[in-house]
Amino acid sequence: MNRTERLYRIDDLLTQRKVVTVETFLDELEISRATFKRDLEYLRDRLQAPIIWDRDAGGYRYEQLPASKKFELPGLWFNASEIHALLTMQQLLGSLSPGLLTPHIEPLMARLRMLLDSEGIPATDIEKRIRIQKLHARPYEPQHFIPIANAVLQRKRIAIEHHSKFDGKQTSREISPQRLTHYRENWYLDAWCHLREEIRSFSLDAILAVTPTEKNAKEVTAKVLKEVLDAGYGIYSGKNVQWAELAFTPERAKWISKETWHPEQQGWYAEDGTYHLKVPYSDERELCADILRHVPEVRVVGADGLKKRILALLHEGIKRQDAQ
Repeated sequence: MNRTERLYRIDDLLTQRKVVTVETFLDELEISRATFKRDLEYLRDRLQAPIIWDRDAGGYRYEQLPASKKFELPGLWFNASEIHALLTMQQLLGSLSPGLLTPHIEPLMARLRMLLDSEGIPATDIEKRIRIQKLHARPYEPQHFIPIANAVLQRKRIAIEHHSKFDGKQTSREISPQRLTHYRENWYLDAWCHLREEIRSFSLDAILAVTPTEKNAKEVTAKVLKEVLDAGYGIYSGKNVQWAELAFTPERAKWISKETWHPEQQGWYAEDGTYHLKVPYSDERELCADILRHVPEVRVVGADGLKKRILALLHEGIKRQDAQ
């Protein structure tokens, strides 16, 4: 019986029998007194198990706690998604600048370290041996995040200075924040723009200044947000949705058939072994970038406008590569 099994068994005995003697633990677990003491200390110190010695009853038991503080033994190892979530939380918390959550971060970090260390493997070793790489993240002004998040939650408008990457212009806008989206390692603010009188998605790295206001935010329903922002491909919005069909070679199909490009996507294998993927899009920019990543093992089926755009980008790329 390894330590994980012993810890669960100790918890079971205390839960079922209420009071358990040392001799019962030693017999049931088939361990020495010293090993039992180490396990007990681990449960108490690392997992915050409220185990106390009851002198009158002559054994150990769980301390009676309010229902809101009821103790449950956490999972002592994690599947892929769980350890990814824990390590990502650690990295996100560790990268936070001083702000609203500062007094609460260290206790949470300690709890995460405890969970990662619950199998007897130091959390530092896990972080060293399991990597989570973040690519293509664009830096934004950290002091802007708190007023933006507050405005989203408190349903207040904010005034922003916005720099457009497409035309280089800077504009002053008043917006009604609707939600924050973390997408491909970057933060976006989905909002009603009172300057343009429509829903827009603003990358936080393009926001140069934020000024809170006391004005109530204009409310946009979740249905409308989904129709405008979530129907198309990627982060770009638009109601005029088209469908693109992509055909991947049998070699690339092994990977693409397992990937999610869009929640509403459709995929199937053709008789020749190619994998066909259909995705909706309203703005072709991000879709084109993803298609080009798979050249030459992908082709656009139908969708003449999209096909022409891909060909134009390929020709332009060749010209730039050939330029002296």
